[in-house]
Amino acid sequence: MPLLHFEGNVLVSSPNKNSTMANEQKKKGENLLYNLGFNIIIPVIILTKYSDEKHLGPLYGLIIALLFPLLYGLYDLISKKKKNFISILGFVSILITGIIGIFHFPPEWIAVKEALVPFLIGAAVLVTLWTPFPLVKKLLYTKEILNVEKIEVNLTASGNMPKLEKLLTRASVFLAFSFFLSSALNYILAKVLIKSAPGSAAFNEEIGRMTMLSYPVIALPSMIIMVLILWFLIRSVKKLTGIEGDEIFSEKLK
Repeated sequence: MPLLHFEGNVLVSSPNKNSTMANEQKKKGENLLYNLGFNIIIPVIILTKYSDEKHLGPLYGLIIALLFPLLYGLYDLISKKKKNFISILGFVSILITGIIGIFHFPPEWIAVKEALVPFLIGAAVLVTLWTPFPLVKKLLYTKEILNVEKIEVNLTASGNMPKLEKLLTRASVFLAFSFFLSSALNYILAKVLIKSAPGSAAFNEEIGRMTMLSYPVIALPSMIIMVLILWFLIRSVKKLTGIEGDEIFSEKLK
């Protein structure tokens, strides 16, 4: 039931907490569906079913298939009004795939490109430890996941802030390892699947197959590792602070 409140002299209604949470969950579900549709399902269908000479042809099939994740990534970057290193790398990765296919560069370049993106992210996770903006604070130790303010007030009062920094360093090493593992798996998958010359229907089919398999073979294991790292971080922060239960989480997650 909507809540009523006054704005000036006018009584207006506002959604209650449950309806707001329901709307947020619905929006997240829609975002996931769009993400899967634009980044995987539509490109895979075009690359594997419509890139032959009877339909779009190899060149236009590749261009149209890559336009979907490219435009979705561009829309996501603009709509969120918040540029980040990983989104930009993903955007550039799609562009490079298109360039390799259109200009008929050697197929081996796909394997190098696939390995390079997660490798750069892993390297950035480690390098940014020596900057004021460590990447682990953008990926895991964030205000969207944890009650950062409460954690840091607690640690400052107990003099344990240096221990938190050591903990984030360890989490960063684990996180970097997960990206390096992803890099190796990407390279192996691309080398196994991409055999045909760019510009051919067979090349497009292989790109489509690689896109389809990259999620169960690479993304799923990487996600499991990241969840384990997050669990390690949360458990360790709880020990350092003494904060119990879901008080460790942000209001949004509660």
